[in-house]
Amino acid sequence: MEVLLITGSTIDEGKLAKGGDKFTDEYTMECASCWISPVDFVSLCSPEKVKVTSRDGKHSIVVYAKCTDSVQPGQVFMPRAIWSNVIIDPDTLSTGSPLYKGAPVTIEPTEEEVLSAEDVVLKVYVGGQ
Repeated sequence: MEVLLITGSTIDEGKLAKGGDKFTDEYTMECASCWISPVDFVSLCSPEKVKVTSRDGKHSIVVYAKCTDSVQPGQVFMPRAIWSNVIIDPDTLSTGSPLYKGAPVTIEPTEEEVLSAEDVVLKVYVGGQ
């Protein structure tokens, strides 16, 4: 399903990040998530996890799916953290800031593993995948 990705801070993400808790299960549950509208969630067959893939198909990450009325159909929200950074295009279009709001992505149900923050660093960045 093609959707527009919106990223941003949440109160819990900020509390955990500022508190130095980025390597906890609580941080992973809060930030390794994709908020999906009920309409889109049902059309995806109510998945526990989704794979979010960048528009060019070069980058993807598996996160927990969260059904919520907080987003509109055709849009998803991910807390601004290492998981969303994997799929955000680093090109700033000469603005100095990547496209954190409105980036086209694809989401699909998956049974793949949700990586911890440490594993994202090791497998995606250090491993070069």
